[in-house]
Amino acid sequence: MIKRMLGVALLVAAATTAATTPALAEGKWCNNQTCIQSYDNGTYIGRLEVSIWTQNQAGRVNARVWSSTGWSQWTHTEDVGPFTTYRGWVYPQRHFPSQTRICVEGFKSGGSYGLPCFTVV
Repeated sequence: MIKRMLGVALLVAAATTAATTPALAEGKWCNNQTCIQSYDNGTYIGRLEVSIWTQNQAGRVNARVWSSTGWSQWTHTEDVGPFTTYRGWVYPQRHFPSQTRICVEGFKSGGSYGLPCFTVV
């Protein structure tokens, strides 16, 4: 019983550590129906792609991307149909200090649909 509880505690600790570990800028991170993808490696970020899955509801979709250092930009707004993936881009074209958090919040018809973030190292 104690071994089983210890195993569960170690598994939870490993999952928590993995969720908070900084990531290189290149990659894709998702939360609920919203994803952010960077194609750049290191602290320079030229372009970020945002995708939002609409599920079975049509709506007006856009997203706000921002950093912990104060940079912020909105993607374009688009009316999309059901079962569609909206794609928007922002172009920071700048170096961010190491440990900067970059986040995106997706919006569909005024409601928030996910908040993925990553840390630039």
